[in-house]
Amino acid sequence: MDKKRRSERVHYGWYIVAASFMILCFNAGARYAFGVMFKPIIKEFGWGRGEVSLVFFVNMVIFAVSLLIVGKLYDRYGPKWVVIISTIFISTGFMLTSYIHSIGQFFFSYGILAAFGIAGTAVPLMATLTSKWFDKWRGFAVSLSVSGNSIGQFALVPLFSFFALNYGWRASYLYIGIIMLVVNILLALFVIKGDPRHFGLKPYGFVEEKEGDDGRQPPVSSAGSSMDMGIKQAMRTSAFWFFAVVMFICGGGDYFATIHLIPLATDYGISPMTAGNMLALYGLMSLAGVLIAGPVADLMGSKIPIILTFVLRVLLFVMLIQYKNEVSFYVFALAFGFTHLITAPLTPILIGRLYGFTYLGILTGFINTVHFLGAGFWPYLAGVIFDKTGSYQLVFILSAIMAFTAVIAMLLVKERRYFAMGVVAREDQK
Repeated sequence: MDKKRRSERVHYGWYIVAASFMILCFNAGARYAFGVMFKPIIKEFGWGRGEVSLVFFVNMVIFAVSLLIVGKLYDRYGPKWVVIISTIFISTGFMLTSYIHSIGQFFFSYGILAAFGIAGTAVPLMATLTSKWFDKWRGFAVSLSVSGNSIGQFALVPLFSFFALNYGWRASYLYIGIIMLVVNILLALFVIKGDPRHFGLKPYGFVEEKEGDDGRQPPVSSAGSSMDMGIKQAMRTSAFWFFAVVMFICGGGDYFATIHLIPLATDYGISPMTAGNMLALYGLMSLAGVLIAGPVADLMGSKIPIILTFVLRVLLFVMLIQYKNEVSFYVFALAFGFTHLITAPLTPILIGRLYGFTYLGILTGFINTVHFLGAGFWPYLAGVIFDKTGSYQLVFILSAIMAFTAVIAMLLVKERRYFAMGVVAREDQK
């Protein structure tokens, strides 16, 4: 009886939050290790920054396209087998990366295999999964699960930096692959569950529509509605495309910072360990940002936090145009890190409020595909620009312009509810 009462007190959605947190923790450590291994790989093989960045670009393109597939598979089959199969791909990719001896092998192991796996174990799927288990405190729950990404970066990047400096980058990739294989599969088999309705449960805080309601406005609920929009209908609204532009720019900024921060800092005489600590603090600050973002969205919507994110980014890139020293790099790491994951919990929340939650997997899958195409393209182009000019100055200027463009595009997004039965909109009062 006591066990039953305890289980009744703890809604299963919180177990989903915990499992998502753990999966993202190791996923983040694995992905952000690329910035740590960047220069050691270049040193061993003599490749240019553009070449190594191109491997990351391929990884992001395949990852981004895979998000569409993952979104469809999630909507149809649920997350368990998506996570298991994805984990096999990413773990195999990382373990094979530890044995590479040519750029072609690097493209295959990291650029292709690992990319397929990352799609099913990254923030978009975990945020979507968590959002379906909550009506009340949805923003907080998604933020809490996504914060695993920040903790993973903060805790594991210094560890991987230590391993790379003392045991080599190959050992780091091997151990990353093994750890993820064990942890993710155990969580997928014993904890992860999909839509709560399929298990006879309701989202946390879900309240049935009372009799006597006029029914003209379907509730904004993860329980789903026949009036929710699918991908083709959402594409007919301007808000969908303005937000896609914002997310492309967002991804480019995010992964330029995480991939090139360590190489940039060490170019100016900062030690690799100190630069690694900057990237770790970047992750810690992203935790603060993501924990604040969800509750703020619950109170005032997603639009204002996203606009403020890009205003801050404009200022940070302008700062780097003028100043390039240890203090400015620390300021950049801390402040930019604060903005890094803000859109992660806000994306499923905003998309759900605009178009409903029935097709959330495919809708967020498309938006995040655009995000990660930007995440691959801009770090790659930054590497090419550096190889051509010997500096990141032009990259900073273009990044500031793009961040300002994102501010304008987000101002044009109207946070309204669109229904499948004609594009009827209302201002969302949440």
